[in-house]
Amino acid sequence: MTIDWWTLGLQTVNAVILIWILARFLFRPVSRIIAERQDAAHAALDAAEAAREETETARDAARREAEALAADHARRIAEAQAAAEDEKRRLMAEARAAADKARAEGKRDLEKLRATQARELSQEAGTLAADIAARLLDRLPEEARVTGFVDGLAEAVAELPEATRASIGSEGPVTLRAARPLADGEAQQIAERLGTVLGRPPALSVETEPALIAGLELETPHAIVRNHFRADLDRIRTELARHD
Repeated sequence: MTIDWWTLGLQTVNAVILIWILARFLFRPVSRIIAERQDAAHAALDAAEAAREETETARDAARREAEALAADHARRIAEAQAAAEDEKRRLMAEARAAADKARAEGKRDLEKLRATQARELSQEAGTLAADIAARLLDRLPEEARVTGFVDGLAEAVAELPEATRASIGSEGPVTLRAARPLADGEAQQIAERLGTVLGRPPALSVETEPALIAGLELETPHAIVRNHFRADLDRIRTELARHD
């Protein structure tokens, strides 16, 4: 078998040229394109990773901000609720204090009203009792309306201070008031009875005073001695009012 070295050499040269051409115009551009695309893919992946990280960072920041807002909102709500409770307690305390004050004032007013009514009723009752007693005493026998009070008048004069007793009648007649006009000899009887405690019968200026109801009243420049029912009724009425 004869080898055509020339032909073989040409084929080899052609193959080398073909490989060079392919490497020059096909493999290198393809490799470059592949490398560029790989770089672009890596850049895209890097950008995507950066975007993902940025998104996660933004999401974390948004979550933290949302949590902070929620915590602040909860804090504000708690503070508002606490303030509302404090205000409620304050208003309730003021309402209770106002109610207690109004209740106390109402109680005091009611007690005053009751006391006033009781005092007025007592005064009315005392006045009515005095009027009834006066009407009953007005039915006493005429003689008893004077003679029954002579000794009591003398005893009341005897209880006066010595200087006052000594002055009775020394400056002229003293006034003697009687519940009815005195009968003959009654004025003299009264003067003599008074003389037993004064040492001398005083001169009397007799006046009639039906308002006394029953009894006698002796008026001197320095003292008034009463022994009659009107004075007793007035004392009873005053005592009832004072006691109430």
